[in-house]
Amino acid sequence: MSAIKSICVYCGSGFGDEPVFAENAAALGRSMAEEGISLVYGGGNVGLMGTVAQAVLDHGGYVTGIIPDFLKSREKLLDAVQETIVVPDMHTRKRLMFEKADAFVALPGGIGTLEELVEQMTWAQLGRHTKPILMLSTNGFWKPLLNLFAHMREQGFIRPGLELNYLVAEQVEDVIPMLEASARRVRLVENADLIETKF
Repeated sequence: MSAIKSICVYCGSGFGDEPVFAENAAALGRSMAEEGISLVYGGGNVGLMGTVAQAVLDHGGYVTGIIPDFLKSREKLLDAVQETIVVPDMHTRKRLMFEKADAFVALPGGIGTLEELVEQMTWAQLGRHTKPILMLSTNGFWKPLLNLFAHMREQGFIRPGLELNYLVAEQVEDVIPMLEASARRVRLVENADLIETKF
């Protein structure tokens, strides 16, 4: 039985300069649909976000798009999705995306993708959730960010006990297995803690 029922995917509203970015977005969407995992995403029909959503739909999967009212025209709603939620602002969008997802995946993207990814890492660091967070580092896309995290550790700003918990996949086919394994580990720990608390 799958530990992951839904994945929130953060990614660019553009395609980037490398065709492999869109190829991997489509491959991830197909894999999610084939595994019966639904997509939670930003609701648009442009760039990588439109690519991953269309791939989920094309392979029989379920898609929930969550978009602020002011972005409906800019990011062009994908009308074919099963569920579209229009919200008043970005804060509501991010909260609902968090609530509806069992895990988070960041594909290549811009500053918005980075902001959403880092927010989930911050919430996890502060103990607000234990949902898996994964970066798909296509062509080493996320390597500069990983180097920055290492620099923060070296300079004493990511301290023992406040480590960042994240996964990094280089290949798209590794994404779902890595998320599933992480979610199962978390459940085992939580169940062990529950048993220990009872006794």
